[in-house]
Amino acid sequence: MKLKNSFQRKEKKYPLTKEKYYLLREKLQPFMREDEYGLHTIISVYFDTEDYEMIRHSIAKPMYKEKFRIRSYGIPNENSTVFLEIKKKVSGVVYKRRVALPYQSGKEYLQHPHSFKFEQTKDQQIKQEIDWLIARKRLEPKVMIAYDRRALFDSENEDFRITFDFNIRYRKEQLSQVLDDKGERVASEIDVLMEVKALGAYPLWFSELLAELEIYPTSFSKYAQTYQRYLYCKEDFLNVV
Repeated sequence: MKLKNSFQRKEKKYPLTKEKYYLLREKLQPFMREDEYGLHTIISVYFDTEDYEMIRHSIAKPMYKEKFRIRSYGIPNENSTVFLEIKKKVSGVVYKRRVALPYQSGKEYLQHPHSFKFEQTKDQQIKQEIDWLIARKRLEPKVMIAYDRRALFDSENEDFRITFDFNIRYRKEQLSQVLDDKGERVASEIDVLMEVKALGAYPLWFSELLAELEIYPTSFSKYAQTYQRYLYCKEDFLNVV
C-alpha cells in the first residue's frame, strides 16, 4: 500500500480481546488482505507546548483539533525514511498532511526544526505550515508512543482500511537523540486496539460482522490516554482551552 502524503477520512477505534481479534480476523479473510508490511512497529514522537496545551485542547473534544508528530514506520536505521506529520480533526473528519525525509534529517529536526528546506514546492509548503505551527505554539518533543501493527486493506475499496495495534507503549525521556520503541505499556487492559479508517459508510458486510461479534466503538486516543494516565498534573488543567 502506497503511503499518501495528504488525505482525509473518518477513524473509529474498537477495543478487542485476543479471542475476539482472532475470531474477527478469520471472518475478514474473504474480504480483506494484510498489507505487505506484516507485523511492524510504528513510532511517533508527539510535539506539544510546555504545559501540554494541544492534548488538553483535544481532550476537551472541540470541533477542531490538531497534533504534530514525527513518525517512523518500523524501527529506523540510517537508511530509513521518517515523516513530519500534521493531523487535524474537524467535525469528526481526520485530515493529514505530511512530508518524508531521511532519518538523519528527522533527528536533526527534533533539535533544530527550521534547519533545512525541501526541493519540492509541495513538500516545502507543508513544512512551512509545520514550522509556523511549531513557532506559534512553541512546540517541543513531549512523548514517544509506539505500537506493533497489522493492517488490512480491501482491494476493491482503497478508502476502507482496518488496523490492529498491539502493545501500545510510551516514553517521555530521551526523545531528541533517537527514534526507538522502548517504553512502558499505556493500557494493559486492552489486548488489541482496532482502528477502522473509511472515507464514507462502512461496507454492509463489515457492519454485519461488528453486530454479529458485538464489537462496539470507544473513544481512545493513544496520546490522550498516555497524557491522562501518566503525564497529567493537576496544574495543567488550571487553564484548559
